[in-house]
Amino acid sequence: MHQPLLPRRGLAILAAGLGPAATARAADYPTRPLRIIVPYTPGGTTDIAARLIAEPLAKAFGQPVIVENRPGANSIVGAAAAATSPADGYTLVMVLPAHAANATLQAGKMPFDAIASFAPVSLVVSAPLVLAGSRQVPGQTLRDYLDHARKNPGRMNYGSSGIGATAHLAMELLKLRTGAQMEHIPYRGTQPALQDLMAGNIGLLFDSYSTLKPQFEAGAIRPLGIAARERAAFAPDLPTIIEAGLPDFAASSWCMLLAPAGTPPDLATRLSSEVARIVREPGMTTRLQDLGFVVEGRKPAETAAFLQAEVVRWGEVIRAAKVTLE
Repeated sequence: MHQPLLPRRGLAILAAGLGPAATARAADYPTRPLRIIVPYTPGGTTDIAARLIAEPLAKAFGQPVIVENRPGANSIVGAAAAATSPADGYTLVMVLPAHAANATLQAGKMPFDAIASFAPVSLVVSAPLVLAGSRQVPGQTLRDYLDHARKNPGRMNYGSSGIGATAHLAMELLKLRTGAQMEHIPYRGTQPALQDLMAGNIGLLFDSYSTLKPQFEAGAIRPLGIAARERAAFAPDLPTIIEAGLPDFAASSWCMLLAPAGTPPDLATRLSSEVARIVREPGMTTRLQDLGFVVEGRKPAETAAFLQAEVVRWGEVIRAAKVTLE
């Protein structure tokens, strides 16, 4: 069942605005533990980001912040648990771009709406995707790899951590932009795909810099470019894909905090402000950059606009590339 976008309680709060009563409520909040649902297993990007902010958030609020892993159905299980929780500011969910892709891939099949069932809190961090190539493919640059793919249509494969993952959709976007014909090999996670890249069983793989960096340094795979509008502070020597001749080519993974729809706006703003303060603290910024993240800490309205844009953008790629889950 879809949760109403603005339940009666939410309407009453909006009507009251941010007057004295709302200010008092925000000042008293929170009075009990909060939880951040992570719709994936422990140890992944989302889990790491959630745990990095949970401890300082608990310190700021004087209440425990519990990270609860609820994996399943490419984030749908955990997101559904958040969407159906009370809209009182005590339940959050940390989602990845799969949440935006699911709006198209799983249209009509999800127990919630990817946008309307949630109140955006903060785009916490982003992680520009990096393209890595097998050293068994001839060439040194991205252009070399694309030329090889064009000259050998359908013979060079690429991998991803699964159908609908940002790494998969980013490569489909690259194919659409370049006309290169490559076959997709979906894996159950990044590590088996990375192993096959090193073995030469696939030619290309998009993933986060932190995941690929050890194998770059070991010389096991070749760094080809970063899907960002400018070179990253954590990898200043890695050229952008734009530099390879693909204007405005950018694709990132990201971690976003959402709350159930109808969460009082003043509480979402309070949470967002604390998250922004935490990720912009110099020590935390350094830790995040070491992990290949770009610090964001965006406000609720900015987060809402970003999520809407991602749903539209990846929906267009999914339809153009005819991506299905089968």
